[in-house]
Amino acid sequence: MNMTAETGANKTFDKVIDVRGLYCPEPVFRTKIEIEKLGIGDKLKIIADDPESEEDITRWAQKTGHNLLSVEKKDNDLEFVIKKTK
Repeated sequence: MNMTAETGANKTFDKVIDVRGLYCPEPVFRTKIEIEKLGIGDKLKIIADDPESEEDITRWAQKTGHNLLSVEKKDNDLEFVIKKTK
């Protein structure tokens, strides 16, 4: 039996949003809307291609107190994982 599915805490998300093609402030605005829909402890993955998103979403997470678990660059995309903390 060949198991290729990704597992583990860092690979599971409660919601994934794709904001590629959108520019400041839209990626942060969409992130805020989706985080508000989630429960405490849930994880949101955001895929963006606006270079400003790295700073904008990182700053937003710090300002609002949510836990930015990771930021990864994949080609022209940025992938964020944020854990809702409150």
